[in-house]
Amino acid sequence: MRERMGMVIGIHQDKITEYKRLHAAAWPEVLNTIKVCNIENYTIFLREPENLLFAYWEYTGVDFEADMKRMAEFPITQDWWALCSPCQHTLPTIKQGEYWSPMEQVFHTG
Repeated sequence: MRERMGMVIGIHQDKITEYKRLHAAAWPEVLNTIKVCNIENYTIFLREPENLLFAYWEYTGVDFEADMKRMAEFPITQDWWALCSPCQHTLPTIKQGEYWSPMEQVFHTG
């Protein structure tokens, strides 16, 4: 199974340079954790001047919720998120329990 997924979140304007620096040198352990949790082709885009981050990936597992819980349990992921999270801000329309806001796929051609 391969499911394309997209998420969006805001980024603080004064943290854009730091966020880019972090991701230009993403930790190998974090990248490995992403793969172990069945995520491929993970890409993050930045939209300025709106200061939005758009993440895209393809999920190849069978239980996304379980894989995300597993990812969150890795200490290296927690350390990485502790650096990246202060750069981001949630959108005003998020639902309870969301951080990155999921997006509906409305079109794809392959």
